[in-house]
Formats: sequence, C-alpha cells, structure tokens
Amino acid sequence: MASKAAVGVATILFCISVFEFEANAQFPGLGPPQVPPGQGPPLVPPGQGPPLVPPGQLPGPGAPQVPGQAPCLKDITKYGAAPGVDIAQALTAIWKEAIASPVPVQILIPPGNWCLSQVKLCGPSLAPIDLVVQGTVQASPDPQALPDKECEWITINYISNLTIYGGGVFDGMGEMAWKQNDCNKNQKCAKLPMNLSFNFINHTVIRDVTTKDSKNFHVNCISSHNVTFQRFMVSAPGESPNTDGIHIGRSSQITVIDSIIQTGDDCVSIGDETCEIRVQNVTCGPGHGVSIGSMGKFANEKDVNGIYVQNVTFKGTQNGVRIKTWPNGPATLCINNIHFEDIIVDNVSNPIIIDQEYCPWNQCDRTQASSIKISGVSVKNVRGTANSCEAVVLSCSSAKPCEAIEIGDVDITYVGDPVYGPIKTKCSNVQPTFVGRQNPPVCAPAPPGLPAPAA
Repeated sequence: MASKAAVGVATILFCISVFEFEANAQFPGLGPPQVPPGQGPPLVPPGQGPPLVPPGQLPGPGAPQVPGQAPCLKDITKYGAAPGVDIAQALTAIWKEAIASPVPVQILIPPGNWCLSQVKLCGPSLAPIDLVVQGTVQASPDPQALPDKECEWITINYISNLTIYGGGVFDGMGEMAWKQNDCNKNQKCAKLPMNLSFNFINHTVIRDVTTKDSKNFHVNCISSHNVTFQRFMVSAPGESPNTDGIHIGRSSQITVIDSIIQTGDDCVSIGDETCEIRVQNVTCGPGHGVSIGSMGKFANEKDVNGIYVQNVTFKGTQNGVRIKTWPNGPATLCINNIHFEDIIVDNVSNPIIIDQEYCPWNQCDRTQASSIKISGVSVKNVRGTANSCEAVVLSCSSAKPCEAIEIGDVDITYVGDPVYGPIKTKCSNVQPTFVGRQNPPVCAPAPPGLPAPAA
C-alpha cells in the first residue's frame, strides 16, 4: 500500500497539472457533487436558525496542532528569498516540504517588502500549516507581467487545517489594471487576476491580514467548507472596478467576522450553491454593500439557503443589504432562509433592496421575468440615513413573486437633496408581513405629489 506521503505527492502533481481552470462562480460545473432539486436541507423558519457566533468565541489562533509536536518553522529567507527578488520559487519550495511534513509547519514571510510574480499552492497536506505573513507581499503593477494570465495572483487549492495570519499585507498593485478595465462596455474584456483564490479548502482560518488594491476580486472562496475570515482587512479605493472584497460560491459554513472591508464593488458577494454563510460585526464602505447574487445567468446554478448578516455597518455605500437576480437568465434556483438583522446605514444609496431586474450596463433582456424564487427573508432593526429617496426596494419577479418576506423595525432618514425627497419605498410582486415600526412605511402608498409604488 502506498504511504500517505506518496499519495500526497501524487495528488499534488495531479493538481498542478490539471487544475488550470478558474475556480470562480462564473464558470458553471465547478464544485462538489450537486444536490438534486428539493433534496437539500430543510428550510429554517425566520429566527429559528442556529445562533450567530458571539465575538471572540471563534476557534483560537492557528489550526489544530498535533499533540506533543511543535511546529517546524520555515523562513523564506532561508530558501533564497531576498528583497527585490521574486519569492515565488522560495515559497513553492517551502510549500512542497510543508505538505509532505508529518508535523505542523509554520511558513514565515518576515517583515519587509517582498516581490511575488505569481504562485499556486496545492495540497493535501499531512499536518496543519500556518502561513505567517508579517511583511508586505507585492504583485507587479502590470497585469501583463503575470506569468499565467489564466490564473490568479495567489492560489491555494485542496488544503485543510490551514491558518493565514501575521499582520501582513497582500498588495495587488491594481491601479494600472483598473485603468485598463473596460468590462462595463466590453463583454469580452481581458481577464484580470484576483489577489487571493481559495478553492476546495476546509477547516481554515484567515485572520489579521490585509488584502490591498487587487486588480480584480480581492478574495474568491469556492467549493470550500468551514472557513473563517476574522479581523480581515480589505483596502481599495471606491472607484476601483470589480474589486469585490470576499466572493463566496459553492461553499458552506463560511464566516466573515470582526472585519473592515473598503473597496469598489460588493464588500461581500455570495454566489450560488452556498449555505450557512455568516457576515457579522463587519464595517463596509466604500463599496456596494453585502450582496446575494447576482444569480440567474447560468442554467446550472444551485440553491442558496441560510445566509445570516448581523451587526453590519455600511458607510457611504451604494447599497446596504441586497439580493440581485438577472431578469432573463436560464437558472431556476431558489434563494431562501435569508436574514438581515441589526444593520446601520450611514449615507447609503439603497439601504434595503431586492432587485430581480438586475441588469448592469444593460447587458440583458428585461422583457422576460426572473425565474428565481426568493422566499423566507427577514429584515430586522435597520436604522440610519439614506442619500437616495428610496429607502426600501422590493422589486420581485412577476413570474415567481417573493414569498414569506418579513420586515421588522426600520428607521431610515433621508439626507439627500430635498428636491428628490421625501423618502419612500418601492414594492412589486411581494406582500410582506410587518413586525414593529417602519419609517418610512414599507410598501405604503406614496406621499402626496409622488407616484404610487409599482404594483
């Protein structure tokens, strides 16, 4: 029988040779075996899901260690890394040793500025691995300098019990790429690399590090299970295009907690085939808010169930909490068991929005209604200020109206130009139930002098 080490090395070689596709929700078919429609976990009524994780009660620092065995420290400077020199070769060499080690390994990137062209790190490993990033790891500012333009800048695949921490920075140096990004008018625009791509990772903690100025998404977390982002910082200007902070797809039990996300697109975006996703104690802004979707563009997209967003503050964002689906897409999935609670909005354009006519840059056909069913959504205790006059938009599909939508306490004040006020709401194809007080009244007739909400 082959040893575990031999099996591990064989798997690594296989991974490096065949894992040349992008693990992104844009590409259908990636991920674990699919669950047939109607055979997923039962729906949980609003307010009866598992409790949110209290701050400070997540697993402690580092991945589980093997009893009685201290981690083996491997410093990249001992493997030829030096300031001004590409550290890809040193990091790859250490990683190969780490995954074959029967004892835990700590990989150290010490303080300083370190150049990294590109790296892809594959498992599995025999023991836990810590990646301790204390310095600033910098990409080339030129997107054309990426050795493999079909892959991301830093990719980690097929690994369990990984911990990334250390207070360091992953700097994608994205300013040049943002100027070249023409995806708003060119559907065949050039692919740009993400800072961090995690695929098929399990039981992992990523904490106390920063991703900065990514050329594309900052983080892509796909086909993964039990991953926590804690005290995680995303930093990019509000005008940086398509720089989602953390994108999650085809994954379960992913937690984003105690984090600050400042970027040019969604702070957190949630794709299809996701369940038990928690976003808690997060500050978002600038950015486009926390979004479920967009959904519906691809026929084989799968259901979304169990999304919990609590204690999130939005500062100057385009949206607060949002669900978005394409109007004419082929997908027929269900989005259910969604909970937004204890939300603060500070000068936000669209604090609460369900948009089933999502059509960025008019790249779709609006004549056909969305085939996606949204149900079991609760919105509770949302307060603050809006700079647009529509505090709440519930624009549901005429083909599959929203069901079981519960609106709790809402108190949003308009702080925009008085010419466009007063504040109002817009509802279509939905009959929500109400608990507590809503200011402004949700789905109520428009104030005198304003058109009534759409039917």
